[in-house]
Amino acid sequence: MRTKQQGMWLLGLMCAAAVQAADPAGTIKSLKGSAHIERGKERVEAAVGTPLQTQDRLVSGPASGVGITLRDSTLLTLGANSTIELNKYAFDRNTNVGQMDTSVKRGTLSVVSGQIAKHNPNEVVFRTRTVTLGVRGTEFIIDVGEEAAR
Repeated sequence: MRTKQQGMWLLGLMCAAAVQAADPAGTIKSLKGSAHIERGKERVEAAVGTPLQTQDRLVSGPASGVGITLRDSTLLTLGANSTIELNKYAFDRNTNVGQMDTSVKRGTLSVVSGQIAKHNPNEVVFRTRTVTLGVRGTEFIIDVGEEAAR
């Protein structure tokens, strides 16, 4: 009987982890022009309402802009010809504990910090080819330029 209970408990944990893994990191809330998401080997055309997953690469086109709201209320806005990668993202709405690691590969990114930066500022990092920026609950813009692509 004990083995059966342990098995049920383990199955419950696995199901909870699968549900949490399926939760999107955020959602595209606004789109001007064109953009796409590179998810593994798949390319997904971006549209308002498209979910953004951990490890996605978001690429905006010329004369374009993309607004994203992450689960912790962080607001990200990509400028034209920009590329970001959401390397790591986790957020628990019950405890406000989370982690965010984002790379800005090209272009511009405007950031308004959310709950992760407010409650766990050491867990929010933005990276460029030359700089790693730790966030302490603020608003800022990162401009990497065109030459840093891929």
